[in-house]
Amino acid sequence: MSEFNLIKRLRNRGLISHITNEDNLSTLIQNKRISLYCGFDPTDESLHIGHLLPLITLRRFQIAGHRPIVLVGGATSLIGDPSFKEKERIFNTNNNINKWTEKISKQISSFLDFNCGENSALLLNNNIWFNNINILSFLRDVGKYFSINTMINRAAVKKRITRPDQGISFTEFSYNLLQAYDFFILNKQYEVVLQIGGADQWGNISSGMHLIHRRSKKEVYGLTVPLLIQSNGMKFGKTESGTIWLDANKTSPYKFYQFWMNIEDENVYHFLKIFTFIKIVEINKREQKKHINNQIIDDKSFLAKNITQLVHGKENLLAVERITEFLFFKNITNIQESDFQQLKKDGIPFIKVNQMKDLQEALVLTSLAQSRTQAKNMIISNSISINTQKIRKNHIFNNQDKLFGKFTLLSRGKKNHSLLCW
Repeated sequence: MSEFNLIKRLRNRGLISHITNEDNLSTLIQNKRISLYCGFDPTDESLHIGHLLPLITLRRFQIAGHRPIVLVGGATSLIGDPSFKEKERIFNTNNNINKWTEKISKQISSFLDFNCGENSALLLNNNIWFNNINILSFLRDVGKYFSINTMINRAAVKKRITRPDQGISFTEFSYNLLQAYDFFILNKQYEVVLQIGGADQWGNISSGMHLIHRRSKKEVYGLTVPLLIQSNGMKFGKTESGTIWLDANKTSPYKFYQFWMNIEDENVYHFLKIFTFIKIVEINKREQKKHINNQIIDDKSFLAKNITQLVHGKENLLAVERITEFLFFKNITNIQESDFQQLKKDGIPFIKVNQMKDLQEALVLTSLAQSRTQAKNMIISNSISINTQKIRKNHIFNNQDKLFGKFTLLSRGKKNHSLLCW
């Protein structure tokens, strides 16, 4: 079916953490269109950066001609996946989960093509089958195929039960069986032969393959993408100020873009391989030039622009570029009023003001200076700008300082900014 070896390409890009029967799977997808799936539990109103790799991997399979199925865990999210969690999740209400499911479904729809013929993507919710299941039938038809000894020894569970201050409830312990049943149903009703997910899902994926093999005597496959950990030990996509979400209402496109601009230098080319569709040959050429002048910064920008457009679209990327030009290159000509709403949201600190006597007072109120004396010295030393223009003496604010009649940008040096909202 395909002229190239997709599995080999995924491996070359560093996108495979675990895989079963690699040779068989590789041969299968080269000769036949397959259906594969990845599940996402709606535990919040938005997906976050940690969900990007599985979504992008689904897209790679679809581009290669295969049918991706996204399973939203409307039922399993009521239980909560214990995989490598420090403590039990707080249960969410049905009402919240239904709202989150709707929002997440819209997000997912922007990554895949749902109208492209035989390999059109499909979006399902596992409450379709779990809402009608009988507990006794489930225990007889599913539970009997699983050994408690094996389940306890899975790394995700073992980590919890060996901690004296923790433990795991039967509710969470049963999650493994629920996800296994998802794979079984999808294989039976939609001919799904491959499940993908993050590396922390390997135990759950293995259970699904085990159930299908025992009940249906069929060969199915599992593939996981790497979990990314930052050098400070935090999960990728987590910052000191919180999670980087895919929803523009929770994390602005500008902050999303800046997250990628601030990644560690050693990750730039690896991330270009796993998060973008740029050819490896081009990425390698860029990496060979990384020590030339500001090449690494240019390549971070290249990465950030690619991913921002993928997640937020071209229009939002253009807004991000206008904001970046305004803040860092003092280009005020193209900035739009809507761009300031992004900055207010989470881009830079801001304060609301009605009246302001002078610049020194503003610098103290915005914490750009600790005192009027320090503010005065900063102004004298040519460190302060109003709307990108250097100010060399104390300044009384007037209407000309208010961009769009509403906003004034204060800057200390090149990187410290604050917004006055009139």
